[in-house]
Amino acid sequence: MAEYRYDVEILHLLVSPAHAYFGRAKDGAADVPTQDAPGVDVVAGKGIVGDRFFGKAAHMDAAVTLMAVESLDAIAADLGAEPFDALLPRRNIILRGAELTPLIGQDFALETPAGTVAFHGGRHAHPCAWMDRVLAPGAHKAMRGRGGVRCRPLTSGTLQRGRAVLISPVLLDPGRAHVASVLRPGRLP
Repeated sequence: MAEYRYDVEILHLLVSPAHAYFGRAKDGAADVPTQDAPGVDVVAGKGIVGDRFFGKAAHMDAAVTLMAVESLDAIAADLGAEPFDALLPRRNIILRGAELTPLIGQDFALETPAGTVAFHGGRHAHPCAWMDRVLAPGAHKAMRGRGGVRCRPLTSGTLQRGRAVLISPVLLDPGRAHVASVLRPGRLP
């Protein structure tokens, strides 16, 4: 099997014990503590220790969400807004230099000095309507197809912020990290 290695940077590792965006946007976000951790422990099949999706049956195939900061920057530019706080969309792992959409349906890994964790790219991380409120009007629509990838951790390990290597079985184009995509994985084996 082919293996391609890409130098990336893990900018943020978000861990939040509860949902902040639920109910009506006009009521405002919940006051939920959120940590931009220097490192996180990932457990195979369960997610990030301490996160709201950890061990939740409904989220086992999508317990960890990765997003390229280039997508967030492109969304802000498209909307004529100032750059967004990368933590507001509440994606777990914010990367620089990674095209993520081709990883849907693929097994891949992130390697940091603290360890290596393998993931299965499950599906697009679709944005919620809250993005219009917390980022900018129009962000919900602009984020479609570039809201990140929801993944299932295949191995346990520790990840840390900073330089990392994305190990992929498919060719990626880091220059396309910001491009919206509606790629859907095939349903046949």
